[in-house]
Amino acid sequence: MNKVINKYIIFGFLKIVFNVVLVFLCLGVILNLFEEIEFFKDLNEDIFLPFILTLMYVPNLLIQLLPFIIFISSMWYLISIKSNTDLISLKTFGYSNLRVITLLSITSLFFGLIVLFTVNPLTSSMVKYYEKTKAKYAKDIDHLVTINKNGVWIKEGEKNNFRIISATKLVDENLYNITIYEIDAQYRIKTRIEAEKADISNNIWVLDRVTIFNFKDRKVNKIFKDNFTYYSIYNTKKLNSLYRNLDTISFINLITQKKNLIARGYSPKSLQEKMHILISLPVFLFLMVLLAAIFTVGTNSRFQNIYYVFISIIICVLIYYFKDLSVALGQTNRMSLILSIWMPLIAISLFCSIGIIQINEK
Repeated sequence: MNKVINKYIIFGFLKIVFNVVLVFLCLGVILNLFEEIEFFKDLNEDIFLPFILTLMYVPNLLIQLLPFIIFISSMWYLISIKSNTDLISLKTFGYSNLRVITLLSITSLFFGLIVLFTVNPLTSSMVKYYEKTKAKYAKDIDHLVTINKNGVWIKEGEKNNFRIISATKLVDENLYNITIYEIDAQYRIKTRIEAEKADISNNIWVLDRVTIFNFKDRKVNKIFKDNFTYYSIYNTKKLNSLYRNLDTISFINLITQKKNLIARGYSPKSLQEKMHILISLPVFLFLMVLLAAIFTVGTNSRFQNIYYVFISIIICVLIYYFKDLSVALGQTNRMSLILSIWMPLIAISLFCSIGIIQINEK
């Protein structure tokens, strides 16, 4: 009998999760499709390509929103079994509030693990296809970046001239053995700047041990400087975001190919951050079920349900921004990166531990 009831609870919950995922999928497709159409509006492409790219991009977005999808699904399911008296029927079979919620939480935990090991590799491949296809049609060719075994190459365009920047390697926030060519509209070299190192942590680059060659009227004027500031539209964060979209790397590859990824130039810190974000996903889903239960179990009137749903949605928004703030503190070395990823979950756990004690009494 218990197995039958467990299946009834689990499949009823997963059915609602599937419905909510479909709703988010439709919304994501509609919203992203407009963005893709805007991108391709001046190109000779039909609607089929933007639609395909949208389908490649949206599933990865759904994984990022999965904690909130599970939260909404949990509230929907718990309110529905209360409204149709299924919860009272379950209690007659010995199922307490806590037992039902625990079953839903464990289901969400395993659902998150399945997503990591089966869905995430697929969405990573889809994002990789999306990135490669969009790169072929990119119109902003005045600004190009490539990082390969030959070093770092950057092209920046301006109205009357452009720059070509090369460096042997990018380590943390520094470019090494950097050369900057400033070229005019007639493709003549105006200035060549050479430096041993450049700090590119922000858009004002700080160059060390600089030699500046000014070419004018077939003469070369050479200037030496210990330090020199140079403005660029690129910084470390922008370079990393352009070159390394970690969404193209699956959770399995992060675990099995970490050394190879580092050897290819990926930042160990970024890989560690991505890995812990993915590892925390099943735990996040587990906690969101508990959080939803705190706001739904024990309410009796329809007005209370509406009130608590409204409050819980506000709390979800706060959790989202708190999570982003915490990760930002870790990225800027204000706190441990790993702690910054797990801090929101620790805070939710403390809150749920207080509220879950009262659930079984209601």
